[in-house]
Amino acid sequence: MGGDCLNTGCVPSKAILRSAKMLSYIKRAKEYGFKRAFVEFEFADIMDRVHRIIKQIEPHDSVERYTKMGVDCIQGEATITSPYTVKVNDKEITTRNIIIASGGQPFVPPLPGLAEVGYYTSDTIWTLRTLPKRLAVLGGGPIGCELAQAFARFGAKVTQIQRASHIMVREDTEVAEMVQAQFAKEGITVLTSHKALHAEQHEGEKRLICEHEGQQVIVPFDEILVAVGRTANTKGFGLEQLGIFAGTRGTLEVDEHMRTTIPTIYACGDVAGPYQFTHTASHQAWYATVNALFGPFKTFKADYSVIPWTTFTDPEVARVGLNEQEAQRQGIAYEVTKYGIDDLDRAIADQEAHGFIKVLTQPGKDKILGVTIVGHHAGDLIAEYIIAMKWGIGLNKILGTIHIYPTLAEANKFAAGEWKKALAPEKVLQWIKRFQESKL
Repeated sequence: MGGDCLNTGCVPSKAILRSAKMLSYIKRAKEYGFKRAFVEFEFADIMDRVHRIIKQIEPHDSVERYTKMGVDCIQGEATITSPYTVKVNDKEITTRNIIIASGGQPFVPPLPGLAEVGYYTSDTIWTLRTLPKRLAVLGGGPIGCELAQAFARFGAKVTQIQRASHIMVREDTEVAEMVQAQFAKEGITVLTSHKALHAEQHEGEKRLICEHEGQQVIVPFDEILVAVGRTANTKGFGLEQLGIFAGTRGTLEVDEHMRTTIPTIYACGDVAGPYQFTHTASHQAWYATVNALFGPFKTFKADYSVIPWTTFTDPEVARVGLNEQEAQRQGIAYEVTKYGIDDLDRAIADQEAHGFIKVLTQPGKDKILGVTIVGHHAGDLIAEYIIAMKWGIGLNKILGTIHIYPTLAEANKFAAGEWKKALAPEKVLQWIKRFQESKL
């Protein structure tokens, strides 16, 4: 119960990131006016805390909670035997509709030698009890970036290997560059445009052999984390026998109502795609459930128009809607407004004066097409823009809303102010200036 998010994903990763963040503040003690600070810790104790947090949140997803809500929870290996039947533990259940929410798992590439040297994924990294002296992280996506920074802050020598030209490829280049600069500051070696060829054990040392610009690069490591993406769980529970197959993206094909090719069988979450976020899975689950229950009378189309997400590095990277590279790829016209959080009073007081808010709007209008925030608590700051985009609120109304001083949320209002300033009518302002001067 609880799936990836509770047991191996969101919850343990955010728990370990919090401990790493606390340690980073200790290292920055002088910035906050302290002469020195020191903390002793054992990595095993950090991992114990991670598992305590999982146990503390576990009741939210427990059999007991769902049973009290009237849900029959049956645990076991399930097989869908027909459009109306599911077999679990040799018991056949007959139903009007079926919803598949089988999630996903880390994708492990067929890299020669990897199995022989041994590796961790985001599913298994939580079994570590000793901090590796040298950690190689294969992959530059959100999982790889978050855990690379966390382990580096605990004292591991981290090398991150990314095949693309920069990490966080779904974000604009300037965003990735800002995060990568912070990684370099914290001692993380980021090897971009490096293709992993094979892993090997050489004279008692584990090594990853990469190719970069035609040259061989050797990355020695004690442990390696493979974080190159996830794949949907679509096999092993009867879909092939029913004629339901994964599409080109590796996920089950579903229509706008979350139905598979068999109308009585629905799917949601990682197994359906196209997004691999817990909040999107929950969003899809509502449509799948309501359509399964009330399909004969009324159906609802899943709405993906406003999908937000955050990569919980430090600085955080939060986004909703389009960024520049996506707008350009789709041929969508836009205007850019940018506000530097380094100018924000609260960020300065918190010693977190870095990052920016970038808003894309329709040319000449205040309609928001997308927002990217890089900085302290970006994942919280983005909420105002999510609501604005969902309900058609433009930058004018954000600008006209009182924001508490001094808070980080003021940055949203100041970003709207930058947009307004750029559209200020020069001719009207010149006329007002002359009018005021004539009264002197």
